[in-house]
Formats: sequence, structure tokens, C-alpha cells
Amino acid sequence: MSRKDAILNMHQILIKRRDALRKALAGDLSLLNKELRSQSSGDVVDAALDSVQDEISSQLAEVESRELIRIEYALERMREGQFGVCEGCGMSIPMARLNALPYATYCIKCQREAERQGANSPADVDWSRLLDSSGGDVELSINDIELDVS
Repeated sequence: MSRKDAILNMHQILIKRRDALRKALAGDLSLLNKELRSQSSGDVVDAALDSVQDEISSQLAEVESRELIRIEYALERMREGQFGVCEGCGMSIPMARLNALPYATYCIKCQREAERQGANSPADVDWSRLLDSSGGDVELSINDIELDVS
């Protein structure tokens, strides 16, 4: 399979994953909103279990949100013809790396260097790009998402 064919195949995989993440995040947020509105008076143990479950859900949503942002960026790079080109050195990212991590923007050497320098931290993420308004029935804004970034 040629590199171009592999990238076209990867485009379809990224689209499917993006749509699945959007759907999952929309469901997580609507479920969280519903739970907040219908909190009943239970005992202390129930409240503690609910709190733990909410924290786990919040952390999962954060991980999914980060992946969604990276997928959106990879799709944008595909549209611009820059997908598979390392943002550090400008060389082609090997297909083995792209197959393992389709939204990689650095070759392994540049990724290691970026990690040494502390790049790609949560503070570097542009959360305003989380959802594309043309992506579905559910309208969400960044204000609908509560994340623990400590």
C-alpha cells in the first residue's frame, strides 16, 4: 500500500474515531447534567460513591477531549496537505508511527526532544477547538465541560 493510500485509510479511521468521541463526550456531559439536576438524598456512602464515579467520569472525559483535539488537528493537517510531516524537523513521519498514533505531529526524535523540553503539556491545549459546531445535534460550549487539571 502506498503512503498516500495509507493516509486516505487513516483519514477514514480518524473520522470514525472523532465521531465516536464526540458522541461519547456529548453523552457523558448530558448524563452529568442530568445527575446534577436529579440528586436525591441518599446516605453518606451513596454520596461518596457518586462522587468517586463523577471524578472517574470527569477524568475519562478529559482524556477523550484531549484525543478529540489531537484528531481534529490531524484532520486539519490532512486538509492542508501537512499530515505526516514532522512539525519539528519537517521530515516525513514514518508510517509505522502514524499507524500506531495517527495524530502524531512529530517524528520520534523530535517528540522525545519536545518531551524533554516540557512541550505538549495540558496548558498547551487549545480547548476552544474541542467541538466543531457542524458536528452533530448536541450544542455544547467549552463552558459545559468541567475538568480537573491539577
